[in-house]
Amino acid sequence: MSELCVFAGTSEGRRLLEFLAGQDVSVLACVATEYGEALVPRAQNIEVSAGRLDGDAMKALFAERRFDTVIDATHPFATAVSENISGACAETGTEYLRLNRGDSSADGDAVTVNSIEGAAQFLADHPGNALLATGSKELKPYTAVPDWQARFWTRVLPMASSLEACAAAGFAPAHIIAMQGPFSVDMNVAMLKSIRARWLVTKASGDSGGYADKLAAARLAEARCVVIGKPAQLEGMDFAGVVNLLVERYGLRDVREIDIVGIGMGARDTLTCEAAAALDACDCMIGAKRMLEATEREGIPAYAQIAPAKIAECVAAHPEHRRIAVVMSGDSGFFSGTKKLLPLLAGHRVRVIPGLSSMQVLCARLMTSWDDARAISLHGRAGSVVPEVLKHGKVFALTDGADALKRVCADLVDAGLGDARVAVGQRLSYPDEAIISGTALALTETECAPLSAMLIECPVKPRPLPVGLPDEAFIRQLGDGVRTVPMTKSEVRAVSISKLRLTEDAVVWDVGAGTGSVSVEAALLCPAGHVYAVECREDAADLIERNAKRFALRNLSVVRGMAPAALAALPAPTHVFIGGSSGNMREIVEAALQKNPGVRVVVNAIALESVGEMAGLIDALGFTDSEIVQLNIARSHKVGRYNMMNGLNPIWIGAMQRGGQTHED
Repeated sequence: MSELCVFAGTSEGRRLLEFLAGQDVSVLACVATEYGEALVPRAQNIEVSAGRLDGDAMKALFAERRFDTVIDATHPFATAVSENISGACAETGTEYLRLNRGDSSADGDAVTVNSIEGAAQFLADHPGNALLATGSKELKPYTAVPDWQARFWTRVLPMASSLEACAAAGFAPAHIIAMQGPFSVDMNVAMLKSIRARWLVTKASGDSGGYADKLAAARLAEARCVVIGKPAQLEGMDFAGVVNLLVERYGLRDVREIDIVGIGMGARDTLTCEAAAALDACDCMIGAKRMLEATEREGIPAYAQIAPAKIAECVAAHPEHRRIAVVMSGDSGFFSGTKKLLPLLAGHRVRVIPGLSSMQVLCARLMTSWDDARAISLHGRAGSVVPEVLKHGKVFALTDGADALKRVCADLVDAGLGDARVAVGQRLSYPDEAIISGTALALTETECAPLSAMLIECPVKPRPLPVGLPDEAFIRQLGDGVRTVPMTKSEVRAVSISKLRLTEDAVVWDVGAGTGSVSVEAALLCPAGHVYAVECREDAADLIERNAKRFALRNLSVVRGMAPAALAALPAPTHVFIGGSSGNMREIVEAALQKNPGVRVVVNAIALESVGEMAGLIDALGFTDSEIVQLNIARSHKVGRYNMMNGLNPIWIGAMQRGGQTHED
């Protein structure tokens, strides 16, 4: 196993050790203090050496351990340490690799000096309080400034050695801020304002050292930065370059840190603290353009991608980014692309950070609960809210398109639910947020923002489940009001549909659909699927469309034509119901089997000839899971004071499927 030595103690050093943790290399992490040791990730392949090493100690260590590579990830201002590491490597014949920070962000308003002494001299000539964020090792030059004890506050690590250095320099406890970073812009602003600072003294230690956030905070707090310029560094690579070299040379896994961040509605003030911290820590962002615009950070690359596969490709195409934030609208677990993205990021270190969903926000604005609402999405999907409203009474829906409100309200009105209360939240959390509310009937001509959230409430009476609906629920009469179209009766329909064994995402062919009663019930039972009602009679096909509209079904399509020819262009079915075959039963079944050998077929037959043909098909076409049920039904009717029974035509129901085969097969 290859052996590496990493001199850490910086944010880059910790990130590098996190990358190496669990990899197929042995790592010695060298840190100067016990505090630095506490920040090293715990892993079986990482050994820690805590304590400062001089040049001779480094030379002895390298000679004894014979490391394959020594990586210097020390602070850019620790030039003496880097020279010792480089010199010890040269004398022991060990490969030296310097991990350099990128250049610091520029700020035209900042004052640049060459040293701590230069900063102290500048402050001596310019009055005002100052926050010293240059560490505890070089405090003495500041003590030469007149009134320094009243003017200066120092921010240091919460370590005994740091506090001892502050005390030795003469800083009063009230002027010592002992905290561990990283510090956000807001936290820096709060500190500057609390001491009424006019100056912030910092080293040009690179954006990964929080330099950019210090510059931004100084501007917001109406202070100026005094920047100690970065000394010349030894020749080296940036973080991505070091990682790529290690991956290629030692066969390591290219593991990134990826946060999938739910950012709420889009306005930055709806971010959770955890989400904001993840966005502040990342070195690039990926997501929809609208999401990126809401979370952009100066100097941080952003890649506009929406589809999960494209996001994963973007991650792979940019190895220079090691900590990535994928921004998702709303909550990452609520109708989010996170579900499809997670499997594509296998092998990386992934966190999922939830956010506020539009459901939470809209219901809060309306001062109503959401735990009793059924949540659905119509975003990019065909479908209707009516079946859900009929079933649950209170429905939350994500919508898209300016005509979404019109379509939903029209469906509700067609279904006799025009008095349903509808509330639409547009651009929630943005300054132009608006909520429209009213009855479905009143809002049928109202447009809304393309991306809106909707809450529908309708105190409906309990209705029968969509299995064996009453015959009266369907329109049977043609336009002349006299003629009727054949219909599968309620009892037969219930048994036939039970034999189909439908799933929520079923693709159903209803061949010889008649009035469409079986198609309607199947569509109601399969909200994530689709039903194709195949009918050769034009007047009957018109009737099916009327019944589909009556139940507001967007997952039911009428196919006009004679089977099997009309089936050629249809997608592969998972289930087929044959209510009428016009003598083409075998050809219809063969057409279904050709598209899906595992299809489940249910046939209704009245004539004995059809029963015989159905029984013959079971053997001829290799159906191993099959049954035929004879159904005799009689319905009561009043004759004077008495209830008499009227028998319906006996019917045979055949169910057949090739055993062991599925639609996927």
